[in-house]
Amino acid sequence: MTHPEILLKQVPMFRSLRTEDIHRIAALLKKLVLRKGDVLFRNGEEGHSLYMIIAGKVKIVRQSRDGGEMILAVLSPGDFCGEMALLDGLPRSADAVAVEETHLYGLNRKDFLSYVMNNETAVMAVLSALSKRLRRADDFLEDVFFLNVAARLAKKLIELATGNGFREGGDGPFRLRVSQRDLAGMIGATRESVNKELRVLREKNLVSLSEGAILIPDLEALKRRIR
Repeated sequence: MTHPEILLKQVPMFRSLRTEDIHRIAALLKKLVLRKGDVLFRNGEEGHSLYMIIAGKVKIVRQSRDGGEMILAVLSPGDFCGEMALLDGLPRSADAVAVEETHLYGLNRKDFLSYVMNNETAVMAVLSALSKRLRRADDFLEDVFFLNVAARLAKKLIELATGNGFREGGDGPFRLRVSQRDLAGMIGATRESVNKELRVLREKNLVSLSEGAILIPDLEALKRRIR
């Protein structure tokens, strides 16, 4: 299991902190365990904690009026969520749901504020992390407006492969365990359109399916789908 100090150093808002500061924050963390499908928090609930993932995955989703969902992010070990609640204490802006059994550390807002208010380095680290989140949101909106479903799907598969994908044998195909429903939510499309585009990619030998996973043999070939 990852030591809390190591995990904290992987979180952008804490990355530039001194070692003694990291130890101080680590002492404030509380461990949580979620089963698959458990809700970490819901849209509209009062926010009071930052959560850092030790093991497992959490998806951040927004529910649509027709009962569907848009997946804003799928977070893996080393990722974090709920940072806005640490700063403003306002209601959550999305749901957070465990994709599989997930272990996390939680940092309470009151504990965080008592630490950060007297630490200029921490303040700058927080602002930098929030800026990166906003840039990712801008990139997503740009993709939705200017790229078709085929290009958005190819771009997301490449992003997942380079970020969280497992490569078989070191130089074999990338293996992604992600559902078509989750892919649809990530790129702002329907499950049916993702299923259609995956069939096209299979016909072109750009992806294959095996035991519930998507295999990508050649990332460079897939990148040409975006151009």
